[in-house]
Amino acid sequence: MKQLPRLSIRLLFFGLVAAISIGSTLIFADWLQRSGMTPAKWTLASIYCVLSLGLAFGFVQFVLGFLVLFIRYSPYKISRRIRTDQTGDAINLQSRVALLFPVYNEDPASVFRGIQVIYEELKASGQLEHYTFFMLSDSTDPNQWIDEEKEWLQQVNKLEAQGKLIYRHRSSNINQKSGNVSDFCRRWGAHFEHMICFDADSLMSADCIIKLTSLIETSPEVGIIQTMPGLIGGETLFARLQQFANRIHGEITGAGLNLWQQSEGNYWGHNAIIRLEPFTKHCTLPELPGPQPLGGRVMSHDFVEAALMRKAGYEVWLAYDYGDSYEELPPTLLDYAQRDRRWCQGNLQHVWIALFGNIPFISRVHMLNGIYAYLSAPLWLAFLSISTLAAYSWELSQLTPIIRPPLLPYSPSSIIDHGLVIFSLTMVMIFLPKLLTIIRLFSNSRFRKQFSNPFKASLSILIEVSIYALIAPAMMLFHSAFVVSILSGGKVKWNTQNRSSHSHTSWQDATQAHIGQTAVGILWAILAWKINPTLLYWLSPVLIGWVFSIPISVFTSHKEPAEWLKQRGLLLTPEEIAPPETIRRINELAAKIESPPKPIRVLRKDYGLIQALLDPYTNALHLEFLPKRGKQSEDSRQRLRDLAEKLLEAGAPALTGPEKQRLLNDHYTVRQLHKSLWSSAENSLPEWWRIAIDRYSKQSLFVAEL
Repeated sequence: MKQLPRLSIRLLFFGLVAAISIGSTLIFADWLQRSGMTPAKWTLASIYCVLSLGLAFGFVQFVLGFLVLFIRYSPYKISRRIRTDQTGDAINLQSRVALLFPVYNEDPASVFRGIQVIYEELKASGQLEHYTFFMLSDSTDPNQWIDEEKEWLQQVNKLEAQGKLIYRHRSSNINQKSGNVSDFCRRWGAHFEHMICFDADSLMSADCIIKLTSLIETSPEVGIIQTMPGLIGGETLFARLQQFANRIHGEITGAGLNLWQQSEGNYWGHNAIIRLEPFTKHCTLPELPGPQPLGGRVMSHDFVEAALMRKAGYEVWLAYDYGDSYEELPPTLLDYAQRDRRWCQGNLQHVWIALFGNIPFISRVHMLNGIYAYLSAPLWLAFLSISTLAAYSWELSQLTPIIRPPLLPYSPSSIIDHGLVIFSLTMVMIFLPKLLTIIRLFSNSRFRKQFSNPFKASLSILIEVSIYALIAPAMMLFHSAFVVSILSGGKVKWNTQNRSSHSHTSWQDATQAHIGQTAVGILWAILAWKINPTLLYWLSPVLIGWVFSIPISVFTSHKEPAEWLKQRGLLLTPEEIAPPETIRRINELAAKIESPPKPIRVLRKDYGLIQALLDPYTNALHLEFLPKRGKQSEDSRQRLRDLAEKLLEAGAPALTGPEKQRLLNDHYTVRQLHKSLWSSAENSLPEWWRIAIDRYSKQSLFVAEL
């Protein structure tokens, strides 16, 4: 099918967005003026205009994506560009590709499971010679750090991957993940043509990796090809809701997004292949004006790097139709909110670049869309607040409204019917995409087969919509609080993301996080009832989510309701119904791993440091990774001597985390501490070290606490 000009596609897309937004705003403003305009109503109309623009954007993108897939209009599908005359095994690759796995205090066993699966698949494909694996650690927890080194050696020996699996630990994690990748580019980038960046929880099949490599090799105009990762591994109800929604609606969203952005796509930070030479040359992150949280270093680097790649003249593609690209997800609402706090600050920082940066127009749209994703929450909250206060002010006045005729043609004469039209338009933009997915389930045989039973999949969509309707109000308040905190100077810390579903949200944690939301919901409900019972009825979908936010948060964090639904064939994804080989293999490896017993309480926090300093094997391995530093200043050397003496005299609890990290980063100090501990008389050591040596000598350092 012939391609339409890119300009025509974009005029259609943005024209529809503008028409729907302007039209719905005019209808809303017309409804407001029928009872007389006030400053509050003008404010409401302005807020509604912005909110309707966001709703229309997502709605039009989804509808066009549905039409693209429904009529099989595929000229813009990335998969059409693959060499169709060759199979994945027969593709003759020419380039060298680095596979990067940046980690920060993650579970090493989990990360290396993903590396093992990818390595074995690439080896079986006959294309392994083109790929080198890099585990790039920014871990600050000595326990995780030492485990990474041991796990690395184990995997190298198991896979016979000498020279193919490289581990590096940075002594200073400046600029976090983006700094880690930049460090790789400076050290090794010249040896590779391309890199594929992963997250600690992401995964790609060898077939997908080979296709991406072949595609970027034969497309010299392309700088980044971003896949569209599917969510996997969800066990809690909250995670399974996200996972199901991502899989059943994601392809339509991707098709719509790809239609209007085409060669000017975005980068999401992982599961993408990148051309290294232009990335290293053109994608150095700028320093934003002013202090943090809105200034300083760029937190959300990926959007900016995509914009800089486009500015340099290279295209950025979205391979939404590739498949075999995956990532995991936060297991609970509170974990999801914690991650969103970081993303919120990163996206709000983009306002400097989106408004004042010299970047392409579509890159500007991507950034503004990301900013809107978080600003929409306080806007909705302001809309509800002003509406309630306006109703309260009107009730206090005890005036009888004078209903004016509508100004727009074809508007209902009844002001109640007029209001229902506005409500219906809003509901259509929110819920019609869900209906379109159900239509696709029954009209597309391939899609229907993926989800096995279209009736159960449709029921799953209703479950997803119903529970998300309860969760959304809580997220609105979370996002509003994040925006206010950031704009008032609050900074976010770089914490490890919780990826484990072994523990659910406790009532105490849920109460601490949601008690303010519950109080807001109760007080707002009382006020609405006092104003007018009808107002309470209209606000009830939002108020219910606030009032019951604590039990909702706890309930959705449990596995049991998710398992109950799974056993009945609900919220199932294609990867669960018919697991691809990559997923089957990683699940198989995960099932074989037994959780190691915990060390006794007095040693649990510092077992990594104890291993590095006591165990000769671990000590020798750790020393191999540490650079033999050149001449240090006397002040620096004295500081290290003081810390080492403090450690020997009082044990690890006497040192702070950064102090332990500093000691473990110094080759000479680690070697001397190992020697001192084994050459000292046992009775000359403090009790903490005697316990540690005793447990080590009896090979019971990691026995479980009774």
